[in-house]
Amino acid sequence: MKKTVYEALNWASSFLRSHGLEEPAGEWLLRHHLKTNRAALLASFHDDMSEDVWLAFKADVETLPSGIPVQHIIGSESFYGRVFSVSGDVLIPRPETEELVEAVLERLEGTERIVDIGTGSGAIAITLQLESPGTEVTAIDLSEKALNVAQENAKTLGATVRFKQGDLCQPVKGECFDVIVSNPPYIPERDRASLAEQVREYEPELALFAGDDGLAVYRRLATELFEHVRDGSLIALEIGTGQGNAVKQLFQEQFPKAAIEIRFDINEKDRIVLIDVRL
Repeated sequence: MKKTVYEALNWASSFLRSHGLEEPAGEWLLRHHLKTNRAALLASFHDDMSEDVWLAFKADVETLPSGIPVQHIIGSESFYGRVFSVSGDVLIPRPETEELVEAVLERLEGTERIVDIGTGSGAIAITLQLESPGTEVTAIDLSEKALNVAQENAKTLGATVRFKQGDLCQPVKGECFDVIVSNPPYIPERDRASLAEQVREYEPELALFAGDDGLAVYRRLATELFEHVRDGSLIALEIGTGQGNAVKQLFQEQFPKAAIEIRFDINEKDRIVLIDVRL
């Protein structure tokens, strides 16, 4: 039975609502199957869909109650105006991380050496390089599978990024950078059970959890980064809600002369720590 675009979207919204799921996922999937943008989708509300497209769309919508993120079905997520491929091997880029990128871009003069530690999909590193083409960007991740995704994104988007595999700063031993940026794992193990199913079951543990209090990686960064900065370097970190003061203290102990700022995100939650290094 044929359906119009409007009927298909209305069915999806009703189905998702009845399962307590976010209705916009239906639109994202419909745009994916119709290979169109939002404006064209709205303009085609009264057009008939082919039966093949309707059945494929319906099947995908009906998988969403299992908890699978819609981004994994589509295979991509938008970040800073660009489309990044994603998979179960990388964290899905979030809007809050765009604010971390924006905070770094405010400070760039165009020729800095930047390293992104724990790059995942490469969203941060690739965006910084494309937005400030004169920069020299290195991206590090412990996961080979994550680096494969990041490298493919860099190739697709035309970014020049050096990729290194290894644990935190180990792959760039002996190197110094003007900017060190990281969105490390910061969820406490004790919060595992309370996470949304689509995060807990479908996104990589390596990118989510960091010890009992969520600060394990920040502790390591606070001590390891001393060898990779110079006077005037910027360290920019994404943090979990409520971690601002704890992370600030960790870095103040290692960099007592540094000016450290805690920034809040669009939801008025502490989300970014900026450390202006003074040696």
